[in-house]
Amino acid sequence: MDLSAYRHLYPFESHWLDIQGHRYHYVDEGAGEPVILVHGNPTWSFFFRGLITELRASYRVIAVDHIGCGCSDKPGDADYAYRLERRVADLDALVEHLHLGDNLTFGVHDWGGMIGLATALRRAQRVKRLVIFNTAAFGLPSGTTLPFWLWIVRNLVPLATPLVRGLNAFSYLATRMACVTRMSSDVSKAYRAPYDSWANRIATLRFVQDIPLGPGDRSYDLMRWVEDHLHRLRDVPMLICWGERDVVFNAAFLAGWRTRFPEAVVHTFPGAGHYVLEDAGEQICQLVHAFLDAHPTDQAAPAPVVVAP
Repeated sequence: MDLSAYRHLYPFESHWLDIQGHRYHYVDEGAGEPVILVHGNPTWSFFFRGLITELRASYRVIAVDHIGCGCSDKPGDADYAYRLERRVADLDALVEHLHLGDNLTFGVHDWGGMIGLATALRRAQRVKRLVIFNTAAFGLPSGTTLPFWLWIVRNLVPLATPLVRGLNAFSYLATRMACVTRMSSDVSKAYRAPYDSWANRIATLRFVQDIPLGPGDRSYDLMRWVEDHLHRLRDVPMLICWGERDVVFNAAFLAGWRTRFPEAVVHTFPGAGHYVLEDAGEQICQLVHAFLDAHPTDQAAPAPVVVAP
């Protein structure tokens, strides 16, 4: 992906980790206690650009691009398993590769909730803070169903494939439907830029097809494991920033977080949608910074390790 047209919006140095022959892209800005930001679908680390800028003077901010997304490689199905288990293994490998120490903070959105908290649970004693943006790390709440348009993309392959991979409909509609305030043309184009061809839209479709709804789904067991073990993170300070006009992660999902983490600090935004950082980014970035400052860890952050390319 050529970032030259978007450097004014995304002015960060690129880094890559080789994972089984695929380049896994991430941003690594600032120094101090590490904050790991994990995006969902059909976004990429661009979603966190304001938060990276806000935090990097005080913290070491790491924002990943999942394989198939953003500036990471976009292999075909024969070369990469586009499923939750693989996503978690990738993030797990990066966390260990960077030697981030024992004072980890995870910030997660959309699919990043399941991927990020699965990774966090593998090292629960090292997790010191959690920041949640319109996401889930548990199954559909009781009484909630998958929105019809997501059901179509997930289940009707002959229809969904040409729409998503041929017309980029999923990414395009997300830039219109996931915000309350309309994005500028430059921002909208930047969100869609990684998904500029049939081949490069594979992850956009595979993420939806991997949504686990029942025991027969391939990622269901891992989803249930995450849900069943979330209690291990209950004493970790948590900040929730939630767009109330999200048509996917609605009030039932927020209630699910409140039930599991009753001590969480919760801020809701009536005028924000699923891309909550687009609709209320300036306010949220300040809230996140204040939250991190208010919950310092009891250990010094490790110095960054310089790794040969």
